[in-house]
Amino acid sequence: MEEIMKSDVVTKGIQAAPQRSLFNALGLTEEELKKPLVGIVSSYNEIVPGHMNIDKIVEAVKLGVAMAGGTPIVFPAIAVCDGIAMGHVGMKYSLVTRDLIADSTECMAIAHQFDALVMVPNCDKNVPGLLMAAARVNVPTVFVSGGPMLAGHVKGEKTSLSTMFEAVGAHAAGKMTEEEVDDYVCNACPTCGSCSGMYTANSMNCLTEAIGMGLQGNGTIPAVYSQRLKLAKHAGMKVMELLEKNIRPRDIMTEKAFMNALTIDMALGCSTNTMLHLPAIAHEAGVKINLDIANQISSKTPNLCHLAPAGHHYMEELNEAGGIYAVMNELDKKGLLHTDLITATGKTVGENIKGCVNRNPEIIRPIDNPYSETGGIAVLRGNIAPDSCVVKRSAVVPEMMVHEGPARVFDCEEDAIAAIKNGSIAAGDVVVIRYEGPKGGPGMREMLNPTSAIAGMGLGSSVALITDGRFSGASRGASIGHVSPEAAVGGPIALIEEGDIISINIPENTINAKVSDEEMARRKAAWTPKEPKVKTGYLARYASMVTSADKGAILEIR
Repeated sequence: MEEIMKSDVVTKGIQAAPQRSLFNALGLTEEELKKPLVGIVSSYNEIVPGHMNIDKIVEAVKLGVAMAGGTPIVFPAIAVCDGIAMGHVGMKYSLVTRDLIADSTECMAIAHQFDALVMVPNCDKNVPGLLMAAARVNVPTVFVSGGPMLAGHVKGEKTSLSTMFEAVGAHAAGKMTEEEVDDYVCNACPTCGSCSGMYTANSMNCLTEAIGMGLQGNGTIPAVYSQRLKLAKHAGMKVMELLEKNIRPRDIMTEKAFMNALTIDMALGCSTNTMLHLPAIAHEAGVKINLDIANQISSKTPNLCHLAPAGHHYMEELNEAGGIYAVMNELDKKGLLHTDLITATGKTVGENIKGCVNRNPEIIRPIDNPYSETGGIAVLRGNIAPDSCVVKRSAVVPEMMVHEGPARVFDCEEDAIAAIKNGSIAAGDVVVIRYEGPKGGPGMREMLNPTSAIAGMGLGSSVALITDGRFSGASRGASIGHVSPEAAVGGPIALIEEGDIISINIPENTINAKVSDEEMARRKAAWTPKEPKVKTGYLARYASMVTSADKGAILEIR
């Protein structure tokens, strides 16, 4: 370990006497101040099920740090529950917290001169926000999440939050009674933890392992397992080893590490939100990712997992099958990973995954028997989305991989939901929801309610949905999001009219309106911007700075 630590500026010498007096006020001893100060970023709160157990995780991390010779000091990070925020104005405040989390963690870490950090996130924006902060602060850092929820059980079958949302659509279609919906309410989400499918939170926690910033099991060990407390203790101990070796986030989160993360993303069938978060994290690490790279990787990466909502497997089963390292080991059989990269374990990727066997070929398909030869996410382009849009290909039924139908156009999510639930949407339609992008929303709301309503009403294999907003990882079907440029800046999605024929070809990565260039130009000339939906407060500031979805919805300094 270096003799001169960052914290020396606040703990050593006569110049730091005022700071030492404040540490004294905290009850810290001289002995503690002689050790490295390790910040533990706690996302604990009492409103998010994925975070209600994080106080226990943090206590375990503190023990690990102290056992390895550091002084652990806890400070907080916020987190929004996307499920609770879904379908109302609260969802405008979900994506925007990613930058609040990154900014506030940067402030706390640098203002107090921590020597190292352990990040304890769990849910959707919390994980990428803290990864962004880790790249900015760039002191030795380890991640340990709160862990996934166990699957629920309804009528003898495993279930999860996505089924809960679809039950609402089934009730609207007269296919489910209120009592049956209540059965899901009481049993779909049975424990603390991030919701049990391969939704955004679990996608990002798994990719934290894949990119090298979390220890083995970070993405898959269930929240309620004691094994997660042991993992947290090891994370506390490991950060002291990284400090001694001076291994920092930017040493780990290199361009090749992001290529690994994208490869594992495709194999797992992660949430489309990873296509927002990975570019944003890479940006903070000084690495550039564009979505064309994602398609290149997808074209050669087999999809090995079908977890909910793509299939009927859950995180606990992926954990039992060997977890992320077992998936990586399968991919390495075809040389698809960079295995010489250093990670937060202090070892290389290759050393980490050696001997990590696939224990269940039904949960993790062997590399020579994949669900598909191409990855779980596809990036599409065309005259609706010249700068790209994104679909979770692994969650699309075969008959919707190529689809053509009339546009049903809505300028906000609420109007679309009303039309779906009152029976106005028919088989073959293409629902277009616009002015819900990063600027237009503002905040780029997730569209789990309309996709779930479509699925619940039995239209999942016949209706597509296109938006400049985004989708929950729990969405399934031909749900195409992140349309760029967005409607609010005059992107072509703003020019689509009711009844235009929309052609979607996912295998060929195309999406087009069957409208001539001349007609689109005429519509563009007649288009006028809409008044901003929000003119004050944080959302207005966010809307003034945020870039489009294809750039990761990062904030630009102007």
